[in-house]
Formats: sequence, structure tokens, C-alpha cells
Amino acid sequence: MDGVSKCPRGQLLHLDVCVDEQKPRGGVLELLGRLRPQWKPQDIKMKVFTEGITNQLMGCFVGSLQESGAVLVRVYGRMTELYVDREREVEMFKILHTHNCGPQIYCSFQNGICYEFVRGTVLDDTLLTQPAIYRLIATEMGKIHSIKLESDNPVENILWKKMAQFLKLVHNALSNTTAPHSSKLLQEIPSIETLSDEMETLKRHLSQIGSPTVLCHNDLLTKNIIYDNKEGMVRFIDYEYADFNYQAFDIGNHFNEFAGTSDTDYSLYPRPELQRDWLTAYLESYKHSVGLEATVTELEVQKLYVQVCKFSLASNFLWGLWAILQARYSSIDFDFERYAITRFHYYFEKKEEYFGLTLS
Repeated sequence: MDGVSKCPRGQLLHLDVCVDEQKPRGGVLELLGRLRPQWKPQDIKMKVFTEGITNQLMGCFVGSLQESGAVLVRVYGRMTELYVDREREVEMFKILHTHNCGPQIYCSFQNGICYEFVRGTVLDDTLLTQPAIYRLIATEMGKIHSIKLESDNPVENILWKKMAQFLKLVHNALSNTTAPHSSKLLQEIPSIETLSDEMETLKRHLSQIGSPTVLCHNDLLTKNIIYDNKEGMVRFIDYEYADFNYQAFDIGNHFNEFAGTSDTDYSLYPRPELQRDWLTAYLESYKHSVGLEATVTELEVQKLYVQVCKFSLASNFLWGLWAILQARYSSIDFDFERYAITRFHYYFEKKEEYFGLTLS
């Protein structure tokens, strides 16, 4: 088959196609010729989704986007292969789809992947504080966190490895004297030495507070949550960073996303009362999914609340590093420098308070 890599049963189809970021239609039609051969090219419509700040995402369909059969085409962002494990991402797609927690992945191509369109709408930031919605999100996260792999091998927690990888890439990027650097960014963010010390401090403190390692999404901002109003359900999408991580990191990371992305405002960080209600719904789902009595005690909620506060620091630190890399390499029109500065400012603002919280 021309342009197609044959693969053994169980492996993902790979199409030898490159989609041009600036003029994607030709490459996308080539992909759809293999995936949806019954579609006539003149009937195919494409909707570009603009919410993403890492990759380019297009919905391809005939008739209506919400009809079954629609295909999402994701074109990887520039230089993202430096810090995203694409093979692992495909593994995560397969695992989550197998457990009815994610869409089917159809194929990979030279600079992206194609997968099933998840019906619904991207969740609006304002809905995050509505109890009916955030309880759905908490319940879905509890289900995903309960997923166990069939292998008997112990799972590896990726947080510190991923953070060290980001820090090394940031060091290399900022050490490159031939590349332009914003004076504002260099003035506002800590030195590499300080960042390295902070990472070790975080690792020492967070590694000993007992948060279990579970299968995490690790990037649950609103654009990665699809809400189906008719069915009364939510689904999570985009698994670039999905992997085994601390339970409290995934939750704390999601709470940080209440502050938004484009105009990050940490006054929107969820109040303790909302957090506790969210955590109660989460624990009920998680305990039920792993076969435990679903009754949740105040002590369990309080313990998780403290763990989540502490791991929200690691989330801000990690995405602060990520944003420095994006500012250096990304071609997407987004103020990554401001985003990095905001993340690190809030990290240092909350560090002493959250380090001081006790589990008892």
C-alpha cells in the first residue's frame, strides 16, 4: 500500500504523510483518503480548533461535526518531540480507550496523529465552579486513576524524571547565546541554579507525604475536557503528558487550571470549600472503581486536600519550565513568557504556606 507502513496486529497504522502547518488541507485529505475512503474530497469540511497552545487540531467531517465518523487530526507543535514521548502517548491512547475512558486512535503520520472525535463541546472555564460539572470531572478522574495495567511490573512515576528533563532543556535553551532571549524573561525567572535547588527541595518534601502513584492525565485544563450536555457526562482528551504520576499532582494541576491559560488569574483558584466537595466526589469514584467501600471520611478528604495543595506547587513549577521552552521554540501565537513568569510567581507565593500544611 502506497504511503502506508504495514504493521502487525495490535500495532498502530502509520501513514507516511506530512501535514503542512500553514496549508494543511492537502495533507489532511491524503490522510482521510486512507481513513475515510468513502468521503468525497469536495464534501469534506474542516474546523480548526484554536484553544490549544501546543499543537494544531482540526476536526474533519462530512455533514455535521457531531455525527459519528468525524476525525480529529492533530499536527504536533514545533520541537515538541524534545519533551513529549510520542510512543508513550499512543500507549496511553490505547489504554484509556480500552477502559472506555478515551477515544480510539486511528493512525499516526509523520508529524501527528488522527483519532476519533469525542462528541460534545470544549468545557468553558466558567463551568468549572458549577457543582454538577466539577463532580462529573472528579468522578471521571477517579475512574482513570483506578486503571491498573495488566503487567505485573511495577509502574514508574514520571514526575521527577520529567521535571529534570524540562530543567535540562531550559538550561540548554537559555545557554544558547546565538538564540534571542527576552530580557524580561531572564529578569523575572529564577536562575538555573535556583531552579535546580527548588526542584530538589520539592522532591524531598513531596516524595514523603504518601500520595499514591496512579495513571494520570497530567494536563487537565478546560480545553482537554469535553462536556456532553445531552448525555450529562465529561470525557478527557489529549494524552501527550498522560502517564503514571502522583494522585495529588493530577488533582492539584487541575485546580491550578481554574486560573485559566490566556489571562491567568489565580484569584480564580478554587476555594477550600469547593476543593473539599470536589475531593469527596473524587474519592467516592476512586474507591468505588478500585472495589473499596465508597464511604468517604472527613479525615480522608483532609489528607488529600493537604497533599493536593502541596503537589499544586509541583504543577506550577513544571509548567513554568514548559512555558520557557515554548517561548523559545513554539510557532503558536501565545505569550508563553508571561505564562512562565505567572506560574513561577505563584509557586513562590504559595510555597511557604503549602509546605507548612500538615497531614494530621
